[in-house]
This record gives sequence, C-alpha cells and structure tokens, in this order.
Amino acid sequence: MRRGSAIAVVALVAAVLGGGVSFVAAKATGLGQKSTSTVYIPTEPVRALDPVGDEAVAASARPLLGNGFEPARIYAARSSGVVTVYAFFEEGDRHAAQGSGFVVSERGYILTSAHVITDAGDAAKISEADRVFIGFKDGDRVKAEIVGWDAYDDVGLLRVATGTHTLTPVPLGDSSRVGPGSPVAAMGSPFGNEDSIAVGVVSATHRSIASLTSAYKVVDAIQTDAPITHGNSGGPLFDARGRVIGINAQIRSDTGMAEGVGFAVPINAAERSMRQLVSIGRVVYAYMGVTTETLTPTLARHLGYETTRGAIVSTVREGSPADRAGLRGGTREETFNGQTVARGGDVIVAIDGRVMRSADDVVRLVGEKLPGEISALTILRNGERKLVRVRLGARPAEPD
Repeated sequence: MRRGSAIAVVALVAAVLGGGVSFVAAKATGLGQKSTSTVYIPTEPVRALDPVGDEAVAASARPLLGNGFEPARIYAARSSGVVTVYAFFEEGDRHAAQGSGFVVSERGYILTSAHVITDAGDAAKISEADRVFIGFKDGDRVKAEIVGWDAYDDVGLLRVATGTHTLTPVPLGDSSRVGPGSPVAAMGSPFGNEDSIAVGVVSATHRSIASLTSAYKVVDAIQTDAPITHGNSGGPLFDARGRVIGINAQIRSDTGMAEGVGFAVPINAAERSMRQLVSIGRVVYAYMGVTTETLTPTLARHLGYETTRGAIVSTVREGSPADRAGLRGGTREETFNGQTVARGGDVIVAIDGRVMRSADDVVRLVGEKLPGEISALTILRNGERKLVRVRLGARPAEPD
C-alpha cells in the first residue's frame, strides 16, 4: 500500500508494543460498506458465495501438474488473476494507496485488504476511498466499486463491471489444512512492481496478530517467511497446488523491510467476510463480552483448578451477554511466573461441546457464530462443572 499521508503503513508494517519492534498500524472501525445505527442480524446462515461456479473457473481450480512445489507453474497459471489496486482518497493524485488483490469470480468480485481501500486512520473516522481502479497484468486499468469491507479481519471486497476486462478467477483453498513447513508463493505488486512472485514456507499458523483496521486481533493468521512488502498487501498467498490460502496482510520488522515476519489473513476467514458482504453488504460477528487468559498446566496447579487446560474468565463486561448469563470474572490479580493472572474467575473448558484449550480458542469459536445464536458453555466454578447458556450479541466497534 502506498499513501502520502502521515498514517501510511508500510504495506503492512506493524509493531509489537514493548518489544522494541516498530508496529506502524492504524486502527479503523466499521462493519461493512456503510455504517448505520443498527446491526443486521441474519435469522439464517448467510448463503455461500460460489466464487468458482462455472466450468471455465472450475477447470482452473484443478491442482497444478507436478508432485513438488513449482513456483513457475503457479505464476504461469495464476498471475493473470492477480491485480494491482489503486485507491484515491482525495481529488487528484494525493493521498493515494496502492495494494494488490485477486479475482475470485467471473461476476467481477475481487478480494483485497480493507486497509488498502479505506482510510485506516482514526478509529472513529474510517471512510472508504473516493475512487478505486484495478490494474491487470496486461497493463489495462478499469474502475471498480467498493462492495464493502470487514475491518475486524482486514478484508476488502471490490467489483468491476463484467465485460470491462477479461477476468481469470483464481481458485480458493482451505487454510485450515495448512501447516508449518508448507511451501507458499506470495503474489502482488511490492513497491509498485506489478506482477511479482516471492516464495517461502509457512512458518506457523493460528497466530494472534493486531489487525491494521480495528482494535481487535486476528487469531488465525498464517505466518510466513515469504517476503510481504510495501504494496503486497491484499494479494494472494498460494499453496503448492496453486490455491489461495491467505490474503497477504502485514509484516513485522524492526526496519520496515522484507526481512521481518510476514502474516496473511486465512482465506477461510476471508470467505466468511466475502459471503456476508455479497449477501447483506456488511459483516457481523458474534460477541460474548468477556476477556480471557489461557490456562496452562503449571498455572492450573498454582491456582488450584481441577483441569489443566481452558480459558480463565478475567473480566466480564457489564451488561454484556456473558454478564446476563451469569458468567463470573476474576476477583483479583496476581503475578505468577512473570505474568499477571486473574484469580477467582470461571474457567471455560468447552463451548458447544468443543474443547477450549486457550483464550484464542474462545475468540475463534465465537467469531464463527452470528449474533442471536445461543452457545452452551461448560465452565468450572469453585471446583464444580456447570453448563451456562449465552445468547450472543453483536460485536461492538471497540473491544473490552
């Protein structure tokens, strides 16, 4: 991404507070295309968008030939579906942003990062770009409309009119099947150099990282050593079969250069955002209203819990769904093994029958649900197991 303002982020240079690493990240809010005073809560699951529904695209979704990782084949087969995104926030060429994106449907839909097409500055003043253009591999450039964005997971959705340019959608993979050591290829327009490819491996999965467009965290980010640099944000991260497993999002670096640690938003999360943006024009997430801490075996022995894994409820937001359901937070804090922990709170050990082994597990599962759904929480309280039912609400713009 490239901007001429003071809030520009180096295509995703982010910072870790207190760690001596520069994290240049801007915050933003917004549930979708346009902000309103009410939140739309679907009564039924949002229908899936089929981004590869016709025969021509289905053919492109077949695995690439060869048994190994062949970046040249990936580039030859997929590069025509990768685009450059140009966003303008004022009249003229000032305050322009440049990022990447990729075509996901012959109906003209293009996925990118939310921070490329919105003014990711003051959280209370987020706005979309005035004009957006899509640059294709052949050098042609066409106008695009902003369908909407998900500020929480930093996902943006654009659309170009069919017939304005030949579209070559890229197939989407399954990010839940990605593991450390898997080879990957990042494509996009680093530093404005369109039509580029860089390779590496998946360094880790399920990373919890700060979002560049909200105060919430992305809990399932894919960490990679494939260079993700200025202008790469919004581009696809391909697996060895040539399927998109993530949207290139940010790099953490002490210099702002490519030798840092790169992160991508998992494509499964991006698909969730895309389906809602196409169906209702905005993205909604469920909300429980608790902050939690990961319970480890050593910490469990110290605090006297009769379980070794789970999520300690440290605080419960007043008036939240969790508060109405009677969940209890910690009564005091103490320092143990160099970390501050809450004592006396409930411990969530399962939600809807799924075992919770960490605080991120709670965020991950609640994030998969919609406002209005009822979740059954299995908790430990004073040595006893209890079942608590919580009717989930809609996630507010700011976390607890």
